[in-house]
Amino acid sequence: MNKIKDIVSRIAPEAVFSESAPWTVTVPTAQFHAVAQALRDDPQTQFDFLLCMTGMDWGETLGVVYHLRSTASGCEVVLRIETADRENPQLPSVSDLWETANLNEREVFDFFGIRFIGHPDMRRLFLRNDWVGYPLRKDYDASAEVNPVRMENEETVDVTPSYEEHDGKVEQEERVLFDDQEYVVNIGPQHPATHGVLRFRTSIEGETIKKVDVHCGYIHRGIEKMCEGLSYPQTLALTDRLDYLSAHQNRHALCMCIEKALGIEVPERVQYIRTIMDELNRLSSHLLFWSTLCMDLGALTAFFYGFRDREKVLDMMEETTGGRLIQNYNVIGGVMADIHPNLVQRIKEFIHYLPPMLREYDEVFTGNVIARQRMQGIGVLSKETAISYGVTGPSGRASGWSCDVRKLKPYGVYDKVEFDEVLRTGGDTYDRYLVRVEEIRQSLRILEQLVDNIPAGDYCVKTKPIIRLPEGNYFSSVEASRGEFGVYIESRGDKMPYRMKFRSPGLPLVSVVDTLASGSKIADLIAIGGSLDYVVPDIDR
Repeated sequence: MNKIKDIVSRIAPEAVFSESAPWTVTVPTAQFHAVAQALRDDPQTQFDFLLCMTGMDWGETLGVVYHLRSTASGCEVVLRIETADRENPQLPSVSDLWETANLNEREVFDFFGIRFIGHPDMRRLFLRNDWVGYPLRKDYDASAEVNPVRMENEETVDVTPSYEEHDGKVEQEERVLFDDQEYVVNIGPQHPATHGVLRFRTSIEGETIKKVDVHCGYIHRGIEKMCEGLSYPQTLALTDRLDYLSAHQNRHALCMCIEKALGIEVPERVQYIRTIMDELNRLSSHLLFWSTLCMDLGALTAFFYGFRDREKVLDMMEETTGGRLIQNYNVIGGVMADIHPNLVQRIKEFIHYLPPMLREYDEVFTGNVIARQRMQGIGVLSKETAISYGVTGPSGRASGWSCDVRKLKPYGVYDKVEFDEVLRTGGDTYDRYLVRVEEIRQSLRILEQLVDNIPAGDYCVKTKPIIRLPEGNYFSSVEASRGEFGVYIESRGDKMPYRMKFRSPGLPLVSVVDTLASGSKIADLIAIGGSLDYVVPDIDR
């Protein structure tokens, strides 16, 4: 912390430091970009990973909270910046420092109206171009008269505004995204290979991709806004509706964040159960990934193999949780009910059943010459680019980035089991595929160590009927199936959160598509998207 203080104080003497962890620094606007760049570039701090970026409305001021992490040391710091100008709020962009800020800043602009000076493309990301107002502001008018429902097609805007500062004066500049000579096709929003309601406007020359412009928001439900009007137990159900293939893991992150804020120590039995269910959830997700990627590349038989085995995992989870896709199982202080008497035996049987099936997967698809030609050398993502875009999870580890939260910041009982963090260095579509297949084997290894050692005890601790978090800021994250899923809560001491932000692992995945696909063939875009394995409701929160 002393080194961080030295760097920040040298550049911004008026910066304000918090007295407790997580270390939060409020930085004046004029010096913010210089501070952020110094913290990223200094070899002793090296905050090269922008983990989470949260737009805020504090009433009199608007601003942003940045969670930074050093991939070298694991050290974290929180930067805070604000502006008192609510009519024309402007803050410096950090999209030139971290690529992941590009879409994140567009999201903040979309919902808070903050324009980022130096950002190359200040268009809305999720809402219509003609939307009136900024929904996550506290004074937002949500009446139908302001934004009536429109059924006609939205006009596509190819002019991207940006705001640049010249001689102390901010001037608006424009550039054309696609010129009249370019041939632009729509892939999605109703294309099966986009795995959801996602639209890629793709400029092509022949079969070669020149540029991909992602359009989000077709199924945006305003979950973070909804959370501000719900009690903390009520917010839990919304996490299952984000990445529904990581429903249990998402809910685990929110419960952990609330429990940390309340100082609740959950029983050891709960920690074992949560970890087991997390790994079952990972198995079901990775099996679906394998099935759908194989289908995208033409291997329909493999699709049926994967879904056959995934059904066995869903049957186990359903017997205990009552749900197959949506898992309403984790609650504040524990789990909803104890595990089913059959669960332990069924997991043991599955641990012996799946390895021979995985060998069959390799025979059917992994070693297939056509599959390898479609994946090897396609969509190469370097380690440095993965970190800059915040591409965590299996996609980041396929580029050699050690980013597994289970290893870096163990939760549950991950510190009590032995498993390998699966890393590869090629960073192509094939490596992203291989990482997930190997992670299936590692999940089986974790389950084998836990299933016979679940301790006796309570499956939940009693909590007050009305839960109020102490005033403050809280952040927790887990290793979800597609990467690091984080929850940020700002509490004013009420029974409802003042602000709840979900760090989506899917948004960085979709943000890197243009980088990976440019220069490739149209068919390669399908393979690249399938290997990234994004889930659209996780992006459209």
